[in-house]
Amino acid sequence: MTDPTLEPPTTSVAREATALIERLGISANRDLITEIVTTAGELGQDGTDRLDLKITASAIDEMRDAFLMFAPYKDRPKVTIFGSARTAAVDPVYVQTHDVARSLADAGWMVVTGAGPGIMLAAMEGAGPAQSIGVSIRLPFESRANDVIHDDPKHVSMKYFFTRKLMLVKESKGFIAVPGGFGTLDETLELLTLQQTGKAEPTPIVLLDAPGGSFWKGFASFIDDEVASRGLVAADDLDRVLITDDPQAALEEILGFWRNYHSLRWVGKRLVIRLHAAPTAAEVARLNEQFGDRLLEGEIVARGPLAAEVSSDDHLDLARLVMVYDPFKVGDLHRLIRAINALESAPPG
Repeated sequence: MTDPTLEPPTTSVAREATALIERLGISANRDLITEIVTTAGELGQDGTDRLDLKITASAIDEMRDAFLMFAPYKDRPKVTIFGSARTAAVDPVYVQTHDVARSLADAGWMVVTGAGPGIMLAAMEGAGPAQSIGVSIRLPFESRANDVIHDDPKHVSMKYFFTRKLMLVKESKGFIAVPGGFGTLDETLELLTLQQTGKAEPTPIVLLDAPGGSFWKGFASFIDDEVASRGLVAADDLDRVLITDDPQAALEEILGFWRNYHSLRWVGKRLVIRLHAAPTAAEVARLNEQFGDRLLEGEIVARGPLAAEVSSDDHLDLARLVMVYDPFKVGDLHRLIRAINALESAPPG
């Protein structure tokens, strides 16, 4: 029999964590819960600095609060709207934001913002309290959320920007950014990075300006002239973004992205794209003509669920396109999705 005193510390911690999970009666996702508890014990064994432990504890605690807050609305489509807290109600972009948020709420979408003043308030006024979700940040000069979402159970307050940004992005199926300062630019660039690198599933991103505004056109010019020209991003990396000053165009971009496309999943080296409507053989052939150069091997094929999808009961009722897609070309998935949405077999817009 092995002497437990000779076991590596991590083995001992993992064993104790497993026993604790047993005593707590936790049955769902026991492997992941055990991993979290084990990591916490290992932090203690590592002699981790107290400040680092406080960061870890606070981050986990407020992520739990956010998970609980979002849970009842898991099946509701959501759009996150980013913009400046400093934008006044008389600013034309405030009106643009109000209008597009109202239209999205009318279409059944919930609107997520940082719960502050300015653009965040405009979006929540447009969507209305019932359709609004707030993820605020605790700042020395902002002591409470805006009046629409303050004291609403659909609001959570966070200490760290990194956990807040995670929650502003994680749940949403579309994003709208309006002119703003460092925070808005930071959030917009992170969205673009997540899409460019494939760390997030493709979603529609709209950069909405005031009527006749030049903010986002200037942003695009900077990317083209100073960033893409140096080879630091691809020349077409902004093609996945819609720049507009028309709230109706913004609405159509968000809703249209999900017209036929439903979701995607990687199963080994194969990419599975789920659709609301099955394509015809001729349509699949045209997709192969357009996007065959993005594949590592073989062709795009229409077929039923893969074995891994069946075992996890993963949207088995949906049509599918399966392919061995080049993971280095994940940025091009937006083009493939738009082509799928434009198929004649797609549901009406």
